[in-house]
Amino acid sequence: MSTIKINEQDWAIAKLKLLRKYNHLSDADLDYKNGQEEELIDRLAKRLHRDRNYILFTLSKQLTDVKSNRL
Repeated sequence: MSTIKINEQDWAIAKLKLLRKYNHLSDADLDYKNGQEEELIDRLAKRLHRDRNYILFTLSKQLTDVKSNRL
């Protein structure tokens, strides 16, 4: 079960940050709808060749300070 909750406004900004950091990701890779955190995490883990913990860490870092320009 996912330990993060993502809202639409924060996701729009976090998505842009992820696209800057991982420019090979497509819009389909970053497709997210409310309540589908698990699908997003699994899709990113597969696409980035990383484990779930790394993806959770990266997403939580992006969502903690959404207004920051930091990747």
